[in-house]
Amino acid sequence: MANLSQKVQNRMVEGLKRYQPLLKMLKDKDINESDTVVVVTDMLCDIFGFEKYGEITSEYDIKKTYCDLAIKLDGNISFLIEVKAIGLSLKSDHIKQAVDYGANAGVDWVILTNGNSWEIYKIIFEKPVFHELVCEFEMDSVSHRKDADLELLYLVCKEGLNKTALEDFHTKKQFLSKHFLGAVILSDDVLDYIRKYLRKLNSEIKLENDSLRKAISEDVLKREILEGEKSVDASKS
Repeated sequence: MANLSQKVQNRMVEGLKRYQPLLKMLKDKDINESDTVVVVTDMLCDIFGFEKYGEITSEYDIKKTYCDLAIKLDGNISFLIEVKAIGLSLKSDHIKQAVDYGANAGVDWVILTNGNSWEIYKIIFEKPVFHELVCEFEMDSVSHRKDADLELLYLVCKEGLNKTALEDFHTKKQFLSKHFLGAVILSDDVLDYIRKYLRKLNSEIKLENDSLRKAISEDVLKREILEGEKSVDASKS
């Protein structure tokens, strides 16, 4: 697995073996939010590698409100974590609460979790401020035998943050988004290549980029890929 040392892999595997049955038991007991915060704090240490004293801050003050947890590395807040009770499904108002904390604190990354469900959001500080769901996972569905699952957990690990794994994952996801790829396909450079390729198939064919763009836009790509703010932003990239 790329960038994952054996030490980190072992820690995550052992952590999963310990916490997966524990989370199920605690969900059956329907523990409250405060107790869930305690469990999440332990998971941040035992699975994700953060130091409980020095790198994890509880009740982080943000303009007279308090976010449950904050991760601080090298004196800077890496991300904020809003925790809900383990038996509570994560909903849109919970997302708004977590994102508002990040926006008000000027923190790019926020995590919303109930201990089992984990959602990682990137806050984009533009006008207006908006957010993107970068990745999510269910702890009880993560397999310690699957490299892809461990690599997903690694994004939130201390070692992953130190190597900008989460930022790199987000950038790759943007590049592979349907809006970005749609904009790339309709760019002059790509249309030039398509036009030249078609001429190789039949030298008598004379096509202009505009006619290719129209044909691809109307008959090949879905309308949702070409319309809306995300499409406009992608075309500017």
